[in-house]
Parts: sequence; C-alpha cells; structure tokens
Amino acid sequence: MLAFYNVLGRVVILEDAMTPDLEHYWHFFESYQRQITELIHGLPIEALNWRPLTGGDDHATNSLAVLVMHVTGAERYWVGEVFGGRPVQRDREAEFRAEGLTTEDLQRRLDEALSFVREVLTTTPAENLERTITVGERPVTGRWALLHALEHTALHLGHLQLTRQLWQAAN
Repeated sequence: MLAFYNVLGRVVILEDAMTPDLEHYWHFFESYQRQITELIHGLPIEALNWRPLTGGDDHATNSLAVLVMHVTGAERYWVGEVFGGRPVQRDREAEFRAEGLTTEDLQRRLDEALSFVREVLTTTPAENLERTITVGERPVTGRWALLHALEHTALHLGHLQLTRQLWQAAN
C-alpha cells in the first residue's frame, strides 16, 4: 500500500510496511515534529538562541535551537539505535551547545530525523518491539524504547511551546 505523507512541507511517497502498532507510533512522531516545525517557523536566530533564564549552569534553561537538536538526537538514538539496531553517531553534549542555527538549519535536522525514524519503522521487524535490549545496565524492550522516545519528544515539545511563549512575551 502506498502512503502519501505531507512531511513538514513536502510530499513523501513511501511503501507502507509498518505493523499497526508501528504505524500508530509513526503518527505520533510525525505529529510532534509538525508541531515543532510550526513553533520555529519564521523565527529569527535571536529567538532560536534565546534562553528564558540566563546565568548559572548552561543547561538551566535551553533555547529552541538546543531543544530541537536534542529532540532529534534522542529520536535517532532511541528509535534508530536502540529499537532498530542501527548505530548512530550522537554527540549528546554538542546538542546542548547548539547556537547560531537558522530555522532552515533546524528544519533540515527535523526532516532528516523524521525520515530516519520512518525508514527504521518501515524496515525493522515487528519482533523488535518485544526484543530486550540492554541500555547502559538496564534491560528495555524495543516497544519501551519507542514509547520513551515519544514521551521524551512530547516533554520537550512542551518546553519548546513555553520557551516560544516566553520569548514572545519578552519581545
């Protein structure tokens, strides 16, 4: 079955090889990323790099750019590496140092991450949902990894929404 998805402003035609569970997860990933796209659309670099609280620890509050880089890095790791068994090159600490990125740069990162998630979900056997993987010293199932990735993205979507609202109020 062919599926047509309007992924962040462009039409993508893909063979739909997902199980109903994976298709359900996909719709959440796509929805969250569409909401992130709407939040950052058209913002100047100053807004993307703005942090609600200054001073103290660099991670006390995060900018929109940092949150986008972190969300996409985490999705690639949990979906690609943990669930899909595909090694990803992730520099988690660098995600929190992101600065000077434009809306276009962040959109490209979102597009790449969403395409990667789609590719993993359409090509990884459904049996991986119940397969146990050790992350650090903790055993988790593939299903848990996908749900954790969704939970993590949803949490940071809320942070993105609040950060944008605070920036608008301050400017």
